[in-house]
Amino acid sequence: MRLNKFLAQAGIASRRKADELIQMATTTVNGELCLDPAYKVKDSDIVRYDDQVINPEKEKIVILLHKPRGVITTAKDTHDRKTVLDLISGPARLVPVGRLDKNTTGALLLSNDGNLHEYLTHPRNQIPKDYDAVIEGRITPEQIAKLKRGIYIGDREYGQAEVLKQNTVKQRSTVTLRLRQGKKREIRRIMHRLKRKLFSLKRIRFAGLGLGDLAPGQYRIITAEEIQMLKKSHLSS
Repeated sequence: MRLNKFLAQAGIASRRKADELIQMATTTVNGELCLDPAYKVKDSDIVRYDDQVINPEKEKIVILLHKPRGVITTAKDTHDRKTVLDLISGPARLVPVGRLDKNTTGALLLSNDGNLHEYLTHPRNQIPKDYDAVIEGRITPEQIAKLKRGIYIGDREYGQAEVLKQNTVKQRSTVTLRLRQGKKREIRRIMHRLKRKLFSLKRIRFAGLGLGDLAPGQYRIITAEEIQMLKKSHLSS
């Protein structure tokens, strides 16, 4: 098994991200630093990541977490801030699938399945992610059309979103948007370009999987049927 796949199956990261981690001098094989993602791991090899012995996880687990506000989406934080893994108990080593920024709440998947992580985060698969954004005012029909085509959001990047619905009460609107790209802080940057104040942002669905009755900070292990739904999400939406 290639070293990048070995890290992915151990729940460290997706295979694509594992390539970067290996080349950042995080991994040793039999006590020697290894920078080659294509290194063939033998049964007798002792592989350490971040100075801890790792092995591929035999049981694949996917968890759906209702991420609360103020929690960091990372496996480890250098400033000792609370992370999403602090909310999860269990023996499996889990990795967040993508990110939600500190002040964004809602549906977040965590898994030790590197192949599923790769599938759900790779841009080519166009996995749908739905958000409720509470904004000041209302998005105009012209802006809705522009968002569907793509709008410049800075740093030579374009944000793109489909407005699924919009409900306005007094001077505030709750806008449900569907994203398929997942650029960093994409909705916040979109609203900045549209000159719309953003009061709150919540991801309500990831690849068609909703929060149900999970309260902030609660989580559940998703079923095999739901995992199959995730794997087909780019085809069904």
